Amino acid sequence: MRVGWLRPAGVAASILAYALLQHHANTTHGAQSLGAGLAVLPLLCAGLLLAWRASRSWLGLTLAVLIAAALLDRFWPRIERDFSLMLMLQEAGLYLALALTFGRSLRPGHTPLCTHWARMLHGALSQPVEAYTRAVTLAWMLFFAAIAASSVTLYGLAPLRVWSFFSNFLTLPLAALMFAIEYEVWRRRL
Repeated sequence: MRVGWLRPAGVAASILAYALLQHHANTTHGAQSLGAGLAVLPLLCAGLLLAWRASRSWLGLTLAVLIAAALLDRFWPRIERDFSLMLMLQEAGLYLALALTFGRSLRPGHTPLCTHWARMLHGALSQPVEAYTRAVTLAWMLFFAAIAASSVTLYGLAPLRVWSFFSNFLTLPLAALMFAIEYEVWRRRL
């Protein structure tokens, strides 16, 4: 019996559970501790992973855990108060980093990111495909920049529940829609 679908299903379930918990924390009075934990969790995981990779020792990891615990103890009340801001900055920062990554590859003398990936998959590309992959790289850059800008704008101007809904339940479907549109354009043009 093949169970290859279990890993993607587990990842999807984890993403959905995190989004539901995050939205609950953003929209429920008294859920600040949950929200703070969710805001700190990705940073803590990334920091501990970096500490482990940098030191490759239990001593280095233990030191990182102790430093993280001291920082959390010191700043926990502020994190609880501003957890939604931390969540927004993480999300907007991620999408902005993606936009910059795609955008930097469009500079003269560089290979557009989508062109690079297409070459990895298909080898040499025809001129129309090269032009298309450059345009797709630009489209993804603009998409990620728009998501980051929308998140910051909604956080600043809309009720928190509106930003939270956008952040937790619309950004990934919008990315999936972008993939679908890009695929349809590719299919029709090439």
